[in-house]
Amino acid sequence: MPATISVKVQREPFDVSAETALLTRGRTDVGALVTFTGICRGDENGQPIAALTLEHYPGMAEAEIESHVAEAARRWPLAGAIVIHRYGRIAPGEDIMMVATASSHRAAAFAAADFLMAYLKTRAPFWKQVEKAGGKSWVEAKADDDAAAARWTGPAGSNDQAAE
Repeated sequence: MPATISVKVQREPFDVSAETALLTRGRTDVGALVTFTGICRGDENGQPIAALTLEHYPGMAEAEIESHVAEAARRWPLAGAIVIHRYGRIAPGEDIMMVATASSHRAAAFAAADFLMAYLKTRAPFWKQVEKAGGKSWVEAKADDDAAAARWTGPAGSNDQAAE
């Protein structure tokens, strides 16, 4: 059965359970489903926030994410993958994004999800602004996110560790 691949960039909230059900419904080749949901925290560096605002370039963001999902499908034997990323104003407690990967075995599903998360945190074309009582500011990239993403920059297979 061919891999189910879905990339959505949207303003509205999403239903993680409904999305993952689409990925596994009717599939008997899926033995592992890994999901990650990013949620807007209520503070940044110990200071309360009112919201995050995410901006992107429509069309470009989807194409970039799709290319990285395709790379994950080349690196690991995936039965499917879903990436959803919201944009606009997002309040604390609301979902920001999700990644779901499905495979016959857990190692491939975990590795592909980690690869996609590293990309989304460091290179996806989104810009994040945090809104606090004192005003708004753009969020800078974090060194630990860059270090996590660096694990995946070698040729396909060099850091993939999907054997079980």
